[in-house]
Amino acid sequence: MPHGISFSAALRVWLHIALLSFGGPAGQIALMHRILVEEKRWIGEQRFLSALNFCTLLPGPEAQQLATYIGWLLHKTKGGLAAGALFVAPGAIAIMALSLVYVQYGALSWVAGLFFGIKAAVVAIVFQAVIRIGGRALGSLPKRAVAVIAFLALAIGNVPFPLIVIVAGAIGWLFARTGSTAFTALDHGAVKGFSDADSALGEGVPAHAQSGGTRTFITAFILLLLWLLPIIMLVMLLGPDNRFSQIGLFFGRMAVVTFGGAYAVLAYVGQAVVEQYHWLTTAEMLDGLGLAESTPGPLIMVTQFVGFLAGYRDSGGVSPLMGGVLAGLLTTWVTFMPCFLWIFVGA
Repeated sequence: MPHGISFSAALRVWLHIALLSFGGPAGQIALMHRILVEEKRWIGEQRFLSALNFCTLLPGPEAQQLATYIGWLLHKTKGGLAAGALFVAPGAIAIMALSLVYVQYGALSWVAGLFFGIKAAVVAIVFQAVIRIGGRALGSLPKRAVAVIAFLALAIGNVPFPLIVIVAGAIGWLFARTGSTAFTALDHGAVKGFSDADSALGEGVPAHAQSGGTRTFITAFILLLLWLLPIIMLVMLLGPDNRFSQIGLFFGRMAVVTFGGAYAVLAYVGQAVVEQYHWLTTAEMLDGLGLAESTPGPLIMVTQFVGFLAGYRDSGGVSPLMGGVLAGLLTTWVTFMPCFLWIFVGA
């Protein structure tokens, strides 16, 4: 059954979400839940959380991938591209502008104070978002127990994130096998009386989401080519030791191996760019994180700041500012392009 949501109406909503998506993945997911589930009722509570679980298991930014997935459910490939691109665009523009300000005027005390004040305000946004999402997702005592144990394992035990996901999934599976409803998807404080059947998308799988081998293969090939071609060209033309080739290779590899969302990605990126590549200092990495938290869009957009500084300091024959801009755009492309690949093929 047609859902009755026009593509133009969806575009307006995705742009609205993109402009308000501050505070990292927790705040962005809470915002999408409020608008898409509670207000618009385009997607049901159970499907939203199932989609979130799927996106969390993928490498890359889960909030942007969640927007891409829901956009794809609504309006096929063009809907996914529009939702994912709009989710990234405001943050990419803002981070690029702030990166230019940072290298030109960052040493000025009033600029440093401005950035610090914005970072302090973002803490409150993230805290509120965690409470909101946690209250909905952790609707039973066993769920809260698993959440607490997982937090302690990550924060104190330094247990790898993939292992946490595997163990948590096994616990839920074992409970389900015994007939327990402690981990069922609907037991999470959903909007009263509102289920997938009441949403615009309904309970069924949209026709375009039905499996199709040829279509999936063509989509995967095109996206894979768009993602890898710039990296291959840079390595062939400039050599693997060129700064731009290194940026393409590193962030292209990061897009494949970093699971667990933005926070897991940032730990890996921060260590590599500071200790291995020496593209920037620890203090600069923290400044970049603050900029990403203070602007709309995925928190992983900090990678554009990292790429900008790396290109700014080794511009390869062009002006430092131009080198920074080109490196920042390259970083954003190789970081986010595979996100569409994971969604369109894996969904």
